[in-house]
Amino acid sequence: MAYTNLTTFLWFDGRAQEAAEFYVGLFPDARLGATSYYPDDAPRMAGEVLVVEFELFGQPFGIFNAGPGFPHSEAVSFQIACDTQDDVDRLWDALTSDGGEPGRCGWCKDRFGVSWQVTPRALGELLADGDREVAGYAMNQMMQMTKIVIEELRR
Repeated sequence: MAYTNLTTFLWFDGRAQEAAEFYVGLFPDARLGATSYYPDDAPRMAGEVLVVEFELFGQPFGIFNAGPGFPHSEAVSFQIACDTQDDVDRLWDALTSDGGEPGRCGWCKDRFGVSWQVTPRALGELLADGDREVAGYAMNQMMQMTKIVIEELRR
C-alpha cells in the first residue's frame, strides 16, 4: 500500500468557508482549494458548504462543515514559528481579533475556537540553551506572558 499525503481535517459547525479564507489570508503562499456542497438528499441543507480544502505551508487541510457534534479544544493546536516580534504581533492580533481569545504562554484561540501557539523561534533557542540559568529565566518569563515578547525573554 502506498501513502501519498496526510491531511489535517477540522470539524466545524458552520463557517467553514469563512474560516478557510481567514487562514489562507494569514500566511504567505497559502491557497484555497476545492469546495464541495451538500447534495439535495443530505441531512443538512442542500447547497450548504460540506468541505473546504486549503493549503498552508504546503500542507493540505480540510474543513468539514458538519454541525455541533465535536467542538474544538486545546487538545489540538497549531504552532506557528515566528522569526520576528513583528510576525508574532501580526499573527497574534489577527488570531485574537473579532472574538478570538488570548491565552497564556503564547497560546490563543481564534474566532472559530481553534487553538494556536504563536511562538517566536527565539523562545525555543532560549529554552534549549545549555546554560540552565538562561533557560530557566526564559521559562519563567514565558510563564508570565500571554503573547510572547522576545525582548522580555532575552533580558
